[in-house]
Amino acid sequence: MKKILTLVFVSALGGMLTLGTYKMFLENNDALVITKTESTPTNFIPTSHISNLNAVNYAPDFTMAAENTVHSVVHVKNTSIVSGQMTYKDLFYGRSSARPQVGTGSGVIISPDGYIITNNHVINNSQELTVTLNDNREYDAKIIGSDDKTDIALLKIETDEDLPYTTFGDSDQAKLGEWVLAVGNPFNLTSTVTAGIISAKSRDLTGQSNQSFIQTDAAVNPGNSGGALVNTNGDLIGINTAISSQTGSYIGYSFAVPSNIARKVIEDIMEYGNVQNGILGVTGGALNNSFAEKLNIADTEGFYVDNVEDGSGAEVAGIQQGDIIKKIDHVKITKFADLRGHLNTKRPDDVVNITILRDGDLKTLPVTLIKNQTFTMPLVGVIKNTEKKDLKKFDLDNGVKIVRLNNEYAQYWKQNGIMEGTIITAINAQKVNSIEDVQNILKAKSPNEPLQIEMINARGEKERYNFR
Repeated sequence: MKKILTLVFVSALGGMLTLGTYKMFLENNDALVITKTESTPTNFIPTSHISNLNAVNYAPDFTMAAENTVHSVVHVKNTSIVSGQMTYKDLFYGRSSARPQVGTGSGVIISPDGYIITNNHVINNSQELTVTLNDNREYDAKIIGSDDKTDIALLKIETDEDLPYTTFGDSDQAKLGEWVLAVGNPFNLTSTVTAGIISAKSRDLTGQSNQSFIQTDAAVNPGNSGGALVNTNGDLIGINTAISSQTGSYIGYSFAVPSNIARKVIEDIMEYGNVQNGILGVTGGALNNSFAEKLNIADTEGFYVDNVEDGSGAEVAGIQQGDIIKKIDHVKITKFADLRGHLNTKRPDDVVNITILRDGDLKTLPVTLIKNQTFTMPLVGVIKNTEKKDLKKFDLDNGVKIVRLNNEYAQYWKQNGIMEGTIITAINAQKVNSIEDVQNILKAKSPNEPLQIEMINARGEKERYNFR
């Protein structure tokens, strides 16, 4: 019995020692960790923890797009006659100094019956045009029409069989960073394919707000002009047109006319024989930080309306001076090239939805585009088609009206009684009824030919001015 009590006592003592040790050391240490842990504030840097393993294993496949495009891209050879400097041999033998000059570029077949789209500068001043297909067959080509403003031209070749062609895509749907292929036929090497991404949209290289290029880093060289810019489906989203380079060769910046603009130009040429341009009827400028500060407004993006043309669709729709155009249809306006690019896809009488910001409120107004009725005439200024009341005032049956004098020559004109409202009735002895007549006369005039302008001054007197 004594041994049993001793065993119980030893067991109890051992248990108490174990429990005491746990309480003193282990449990206290846990409490210490909990009570002494403090959170130290740090700067938060956003970090992605998404694995990139899939991106490493993924490579874009361009084979289908290339196969669908290379056979529809052609080589264009332009033979023109240029006048060189006369030599003593030319004078002695009575020869002309004119010499043939050959230029080359690319083009894209857009229909099975042989319509080809290219750049205007590729076929400009041509005496003879030859098109070489990717299988080395050659055809003579004729010019159906061209537009130097967008640098687009339409050619036609005659063939007895259907040709491979590229279909137009929607350039408005093209995204920054999207893979694209530039397909051209430079140096008559047969079709050549290069790849890159869309670097920017709505680029204006001149600063005159009349361009809206797609910028890409796909390698494009001078012989690629007029070639195709296609997406990975092989859809035509642009016509390669220009490069930005100090050397004249590719350095990473190339530019293409968006397919929506090119397609509209081609459709106009085929249907009307010329390009039909629809205008809003507003003037102003794209907003930026300095412009916004000058106007004392908070917005730094959009197109600020400084003036609304009388009788224009913008005036009829209710657009006012001081409005800020933020959107046209589905296109956000951050610079004027965004607005210009979308309008270049429209015709007179088309309706566009203009979203404006006025007094802090957004409004969307449907605007019917009108045909351009103004033209900036060299030496004179801005001229406009006349209305019946303008002609009736001076008992005239034809003419165009000066609406704003050229700043450089305004003082000269005013000293001679020529003001805003003066009617121009003839240029180089040819009657003018519209600004199109003026444009055609000036376009046909040779650089060395003098310019004669017949006007009716404010007193109703006919005057002629000659310029050399």
